[in-house]
Amino acid sequence: MLRFDSSPIKMLARAAHPLWLAGFRPFFLLACLAGSSLPALWILMFNGVMAPPKTSFTMIQWHAHEMFFGFGWAVLGGFLLTATKNWVQDRGYHGQALMFLVAAWIFERAGMWFEGSWPPLLFLVSNNLFLVSIGGMLIWTLIRHRKNDSYRDNYFFLLIIPAFLVAKNLMLGVDYLQTGWLMALGLFRVAFLVMLERTLSQFMKNVFQADILRNALLDTTIKGLALVLVFAGLIPAALSGWIALLLALLLTGRFLFWKPQLAMRRLDIGIMYLGYLAIVAQLLIDVLDRFAQPGWTGSLSVHVFTFGAMGLIIPAMVVRISKGHTGRKVVFDGPDKMTLWLMILAFVVRIIVPQLLPADYGLWLSLAAACWFACFTLLAWRYFPFLWQARIDGKEH
Repeated sequence: MLRFDSSPIKMLARAAHPLWLAGFRPFFLLACLAGSSLPALWILMFNGVMAPPKTSFTMIQWHAHEMFFGFGWAVLGGFLLTATKNWVQDRGYHGQALMFLVAAWIFERAGMWFEGSWPPLLFLVSNNLFLVSIGGMLIWTLIRHRKNDSYRDNYFFLLIIPAFLVAKNLMLGVDYLQTGWLMALGLFRVAFLVMLERTLSQFMKNVFQADILRNALLDTTIKGLALVLVFAGLIPAALSGWIALLLALLLTGRFLFWKPQLAMRRLDIGIMYLGYLAIVAQLLIDVLDRFAQPGWTGSLSVHVFTFGAMGLIIPAMVVRISKGHTGRKVVFDGPDKMTLWLMILAFVVRIIVPQLLPADYGLWLSLAAACWFACFTLLAWRYFPFLWQARIDGKEH
């Protein structure tokens, strides 16, 4: 009888563990684990060292899906679960709700690997449970507390979160694969542009006492154009090319007024600016692809975004949020800077070097994956204690 009565108490105790007090804690840990393991698994499959999972979709589809919806959504989910509670002044999801979301994320990873041996219905549930659940929670938070929302442009998240569910299912199909990955990339582009607007304004003010250009019409136009490009795979190539060119020009023009000469003095802020430029570069590559021979750039466009925008910005985000939201001073020390340099090296080795020395393409892929592995393994080692333990300033969350 005592054992039966104690199980709910034990469950509540586990839910009250510091790991489950805020969304960034479990999901940044999962992001580090995914960031170190997923590229390593991919390169082993690419080089024929390891057999790919037996699934109805190809190993390229598996790789693209897992980097966007495994790694990418671990980061985005952790960020949004943490940020939305601050935006709307609400406690936010924690405890058993977070435990459920983590279980759903792990369930999805298992489904992506064992899809070939699972009943179709079980895979369908596994592949959609996490995103439906976390998306519904985030949307409900923003709608329920909209009167307290400090950012009036959060409606962009209300629009893009449901669209992620469409993109992920299209990516695993045959007929709409390209539409799906273009949609996924476009959705992450919108999310990063919204995040960069808010964070870089704050960082530049706090560090350099500098105000950067923020114009409501310009900012809304940029995000609006980015939202249209989410559907680039469904609109005429010429039209999407012109929209991408206009967006790239507006982003470049705004960048010049964001005082990059100051930002580049600090690696932790300068790398965010490099990620911003990677978004511009990816758009320009898409423009060239639209107006030249379609497909001639291959996968360069998507990898400029994943290595340039996601790869450069995310480690800096993990460090900054993991320190700041656990009561620590946000200072990038030697190991933190090493993680950023590793991702800069990964970008150079994966994007730039193969254009100069294409004969050794396989070698550059392996080295880039090794840099990515080293970066997120170092982050996991460094920040697991921070994410696992209570805040050092005595606050609960």
